[in-house]
Order: sequence, then structure tokens, then C-alpha cells
Amino acid sequence: MGDVDVSALIASLQGLQHRASPAAQAAVDGMAEAAETAMRAALSRGPAPSAPGSPPARRSGALRRSVEARPAFQTGPARWEARTYSGIAYARIHEVGGWTGRNHASYLPPRPYVAPTVISMRGVLERIAADTFAREVGL
Repeated sequence: MGDVDVSALIASLQGLQHRASPAAQAAVDGMAEAAETAMRAALSRGPAPSAPGSPPARRSGALRRSVEARPAFQTGPARWEARTYSGIAYARIHEVGGWTGRNHASYLPPRPYVAPTVISMRGVLERIAADTFAREVGL
């Protein structure tokens, strides 16, 4: 093995350090956008009532349209977080179920769409993150 140019190695590692945080941000944004697309697809079923345990059926489409990926935000050195969610009032009750309506007289069984989507995408999200990070840092 030949001699190592320590100065070049240090310069290369410093360049990698400067590219790592923006690359992590891009990777997190990519995962959030993919999750948004998948969650909207899960909410694209027709207007018939959905069975408990399956994603809610589309009635007005408001829940589906409300799903959005928020841009990544920094939570520490080279550490980023993004959120994909719905800000609509009834989104959570569809996901986890609960009492609703006037005087909370009606029980709505869970019709999850977030958790099943994220679980089904675990490998896909990891691949998006790895590919994006590698591309952004120049690996």
C-alpha cells in the first residue's frame, strides 16, 4: 500500500463534514415526501364506507388533500427531522378511533392510514434516505 497524503485526506473529510448536514436534510425531505404520496394513495379509495381497521374511505377528499410533508428542520448537529401529517380536525380519530359527535355519543372504530403506510414503507424510506444522502455527499 502506498503512502497516504494526510493533507488530502483531511481536506476530503472536512468536505464530507460540510456536505453531511445538507445531505441529511435532503434525505429526510425525500422520506417525508414519499410518505405523503403513500398516505394520500391510502386515502384514495371510493366513497363506500370502509371497514374498521382499513383506511377511511374518501368522501369529500378533504382528509386526503390535507396530508402534507413539512420541510425538514434541524434538531441537532447534522440531525434533521420532518413530519408528514394531516392538520384536519378528524384525522387523529380516524387513525386511532374514539368517541365523537354530539356529546361524544358515537364511537368511531380505528381506520388507520398513517401507521400501516409507514410500516409498509420502512425499507423504501431507508433506501430513499441512503440513496439521497450518498448522492448529496458525493459518494
